[in-house]
Amino acid sequence: MDFLSGITGAQIFNVIMVPVQSIIIFLTFYYFILSMFGLYRKQEVKIHTPEKTFAVVVAAHNEEAVIGPLVENLLQLDYPKKLYDIFVVADNCTDKTALIAKKAGAIVHRRFNAEKRGKGYALEWMFYRLFKMERQYDAIIIFDADNLVKDNFLIEMNSKLCQGHQIVQCYLDSKNPFDTWVTNTFSIAFWVTNRMLQLARFNTGCLSNVLGGTGMCISTDVLKEFGWGATSLTEDLEFSMKALSHGIKTTWAHDAVVYDEKPLTFMQAWHQRKRWAQGQVDVAGRYFFPLILKGIKERKLMYIDGAIHLFQPALVMIATFFMLTNIIDAFQPQYNVFTLVMPWTGWQILSAFQYLYPVAALALDRLPWRAYVGLVLYPVFIYSWIPIVFLGFINRKDKQWSHTKHTRSISIEEVNIKQKKASSN
Repeated sequence: MDFLSGITGAQIFNVIMVPVQSIIIFLTFYYFILSMFGLYRKQEVKIHTPEKTFAVVVAAHNEEAVIGPLVENLLQLDYPKKLYDIFVVADNCTDKTALIAKKAGAIVHRRFNAEKRGKGYALEWMFYRLFKMERQYDAIIIFDADNLVKDNFLIEMNSKLCQGHQIVQCYLDSKNPFDTWVTNTFSIAFWVTNRMLQLARFNTGCLSNVLGGTGMCISTDVLKEFGWGATSLTEDLEFSMKALSHGIKTTWAHDAVVYDEKPLTFMQAWHQRKRWAQGQVDVAGRYFFPLILKGIKERKLMYIDGAIHLFQPALVMIATFFMLTNIIDAFQPQYNVFTLVMPWTGWQILSAFQYLYPVAALALDRLPWRAYVGLVLYPVFIYSWIPIVFLGFINRKDKQWSHTKHTRSISIEEVNIKQKKASSN
């Protein structure tokens, strides 16, 4: 009792803050080291002879504004037409999505289910139908209705499958990066992820990539053996972790590009990211500890890395708590928040690197100068994740799907022309 009575409140507080700081420092340095692997492109051996067959699946809910250009784009891909078919799942549609998709040349399947709503359920329903068809495919590729696809996409996926990979994620680009400041900053976030996380993980050779919701290629054998079963608000992340838990890595195809429509307004982006946050917290609750234990047991970093990826929402909340406690320093100097584990200079260096990541990503992928304009408001976009993550945690049990309305109906030719103009300027 005498010992405990001699401990001050400041000492107790400091003891609590040591593990908090340690977690922040460890994960910050982990991502810094990981990002270093994204500073280069390693040589890849590619197989250019078309061999694999593909079922290209598009899950669409009231997407009449954008489904036509996508189907037309898919029919023009640089790959033998006899080796792939295009399927559109018109999921609970009340507009002309099915009609437009059929006229454009897709094989349309209509689905109506008022209870099981959302992309994950629609895909599971479509996969079941595909498995019962007379024609069987080597792999299934998943796109969103608002996408446009680079013409070499199937060639790149064919190469990955021929090399023995079973799950592949493509490069996620933007088809409207300069519409508004929101689309600009949202696009920057994707470009940073593509280069400093996805390519970096691929370059290590020992880590697994993470599926990004669209441009996903999955071996039919994997789906038949383990099932889809990914019906959360973030079905892509859920299936990534499910496959990883079975020892199946996701690989990366940097040259296979999908152009995705980014939300035009801040509130549209807010609602979309809140859904992602809810889904990630949900998936983390189921896979975080199993992956940690599997990584320790098998001594494989790819499982630990998967768990670290799932820990991101928790890291945001921990870091926010840590930053708020810094206010105490201004009023109570005896509470040494920042300097318990690392000196103030170290924190400044870590903060500086956070701002260098997007600059490095834009430069390495040779993006046009207009992309750099968004860096001015990029911190606003990044720090807005803080309340979103907290809301996602609070509403993690809410599984109601929120649909993002897409309106940017442009062709792949228009995207290519705009990219050439931006590059030339």
